[in-house]
Amino acid sequence: MGDAALPVLLVVHDEGSAAPMRILAAARGLCRVVLLCEPEHPRVAEGLRSVGRHAEIADVTGLDTEAVGRLAAGFTPGGVVTFSERRLRLTASVAEACGVPFHTEETVDVLTDKFRQRRSLAAHGVQDTRCVPVPGVEDIEGVIDRVGLPAVLKPRSGAGSVDTCLVRSADECRSRLAEFTADRDAPGEFVLEEYLPGDPGLAGPDWGDYVSVESVVVDGEPRTVAVTGKLPLAPPFRETGHLLPAPLAPAVAADVVRLERRALRALGVRHGVTHTEIKLTPAGPRVIEVNGRLGGHMAELVRRSLGYDLVAAALRLALGLPVESPEPPPGRGRSGVAFHFKVVPPPDAPPPDRPALVERLTEVPGVDLVDMTEIPVPSGWRVGTAGAVGVVYGTAPDHAELRKVLDRLRELLDAAWRTPVPQAPRSPFAHPRSDVR
Repeated sequence: MGDAALPVLLVVHDEGSAAPMRILAAARGLCRVVLLCEPEHPRVAEGLRSVGRHAEIADVTGLDTEAVGRLAAGFTPGGVVTFSERRLRLTASVAEACGVPFHTEETVDVLTDKFRQRRSLAAHGVQDTRCVPVPGVEDIEGVIDRVGLPAVLKPRSGAGSVDTCLVRSADECRSRLAEFTADRDAPGEFVLEEYLPGDPGLAGPDWGDYVSVESVVVDGEPRTVAVTGKLPLAPPFRETGHLLPAPLAPAVAADVVRLERRALRALGVRHGVTHTEIKLTPAGPRVIEVNGRLGGHMAELVRRSLGYDLVAAALRLALGLPVESPEPPPGRGRSGVAFHFKVVPPPDAPPPDRPALVERLTEVPGVDLVDMTEIPVPSGWRVGTAGAVGVVYGTAPDHAELRKVLDRLRELLDAAWRTPVPQAPRSPFAHPRSDVR
């Protein structure tokens, strides 16, 4: 299972931003990877099947945090990392048990708790955004008095825009909160947060009014890898894709990076790869949220645009090895504009004719790869980004040409959603999946 002379790197694995095969490829010749995971869990099992016996697995099913720590320490690891939002807290505990660097448990608390993150940013003078916990439907009126309307209702902890929406009245807020909590085994707390209006003039009307910053943080000092542009959101807040470089003026990009670095320092991030989403507002850039791990799809986009491997950087950081800065500098791709475009069905759309759709999308000039999932995905806007049934990867010479590519992709998809699937065995897309990212 690998070279015994190499250091052991523990990867606390779950559904996230790097698949097992991708992690093992980045680790070749660098370290021996051990995946700490629940191998039979539906979120994990599919990815593990792709690597077969090439993956070394430590089964943590049914173990409490202390037992996982003891198991992990037995490997005498040189480092620990995770690419999963839901495993940040466990990874911090493992790091402490093994005496290796990672976010502290206090830092993980502010990274994964949206209310605490807002309070910390305000306390450090970075940004004061109104954000109030909503314990229950009966508390709506008092919360709205403190936040104002319109506002964003979202889970206090979570990722991928699951159960996240804009509310414009107290009645709408009550209705949405009741809907979101009715079918949850463990409802969890929600927050109501000030809505940050976007300024479409900063990125341009064809692009999303927000960006993300991908960084590696070494000894508390953020190093910017990329400022990533976004495609317009699908209602209410579902991501539809990313592009690199972002369509921003250099001065705006510089303001974004300065804000991101202030936020990372305020939250106590000292180590690892980060993904920070920032809204472009009429009052300047404002933090949406800071994530203490690699962002979804970011590694592939950055590698295609800049030739820089964020997964390998995360592994090297975890092992305490030197990490190079990307070339060319952030903001300039090596050639053209790299993009990935998420295939997000509209509500109640019929399952697509997958082979025909892949063939049509692949024929669009500028498209390099169409990756359509063969496993069932959940449906409806409430599942957020997990509702995408595929991703289209490609490159355009510039932003103007990219607009043409995207227009053609949208035309083909609009036609696909209106076309019934031929008489054949029913598509797996018709059945919702129980695990939501």
